[in-house]
Amino acid sequence: MKRTLLIASLALVSASAFAQSNVTIYGRVNVTVERQKTTVGGVSTSVYEVENNSSRIGFKGTEDLGGGLKAGFVLEHGFDPTVGTAASRFWGRESTVSLAGNWGMIRLGNMPASEAYFATADYVSMHNHDTGTSSDALYSFVATGQLQNSIAYNSPNMGGFNFAVQTAERNSSGSRPLVIASNYDAGALHLGLGFEKLADAKSLALRALYEMGAFTVGGYYERGSGTNKVNNIRLAGMYALGASEFHVNFGKRGDTNDVADTGGKQFTLGYNYNLSKRTKLYGFYTKLNQDSGDKFSSLAAGIRHNF
Repeated sequence: MKRTLLIASLALVSASAFAQSNVTIYGRVNVTVERQKTTVGGVSTSVYEVENNSSRIGFKGTEDLGGGLKAGFVLEHGFDPTVGTAASRFWGRESTVSLAGNWGMIRLGNMPASEAYFATADYVSMHNHDTGTSSDALYSFVATGQLQNSIAYNSPNMGGFNFAVQTAERNSSGSRPLVIASNYDAGALHLGLGFEKLADAKSLALRALYEMGAFTVGGYYERGSGTNKVNNIRLAGMYALGASEFHVNFGKRGDTNDVADTGGKQFTLGYNYNLSKRTKLYGFYTKLNQDSGDKFSSLAAGIRHNF
């Protein structure tokens, strides 16, 4: 009898704990087999590689504090499934605690990728979530990687509009990153703006994406200034037919700080086949041509599973 009461008591305590907080395990395993060709200084080499495409595992949770107030956390770790090792510092992809209400959300901790990047370059990279060898090689990652010991504010959604501000402690050179980003959704039209600043390097980018039935087209224009004086443009398109997706994107970056042969072009052609909402078979061909004469290309086939 006592044992039965003990088990019943433990069950009630566990049920109460789960009712107070909600914890989710999530992640992605994304691996490709690729034939890569690299040309440096006029010398070309070809290799076959099994590549990790930003695989990760994460834990996130929320607790309802009442009165519209919620506490939350995100812990996310990158790993390389091709060799079974870590691909980042432990929880290096994100480790934050948050407090949210009708007024928005405050986050504290480590958030390496900036909200400006998510609002612009990442948003239009539809074929493989801007990961792996076909990721955007031309975008200016001014503040990305500099947002440790950081604080961020994310506004609530206001008629399709929201914005975010991020900053962090000064780095070893005494510079403090600043990020401002905004998004606007109006039916089929999706707009984004991102600003990043670190020391004298600045980046301002504007993104647009439009859905037309089976077709989705988008792109961004980035203007760098200060020690990051540059013009960068990228266009992307997708056509969905049943379980199939056909992707194409093209990017062109001008010379940085007017230094000759520092720009480049990138072209990617991709195909995804959705086995389910979580699993895709896919392939792509990507080519990066630097104005200096250096080149990189990859022909890849892969499997991506989200959980």
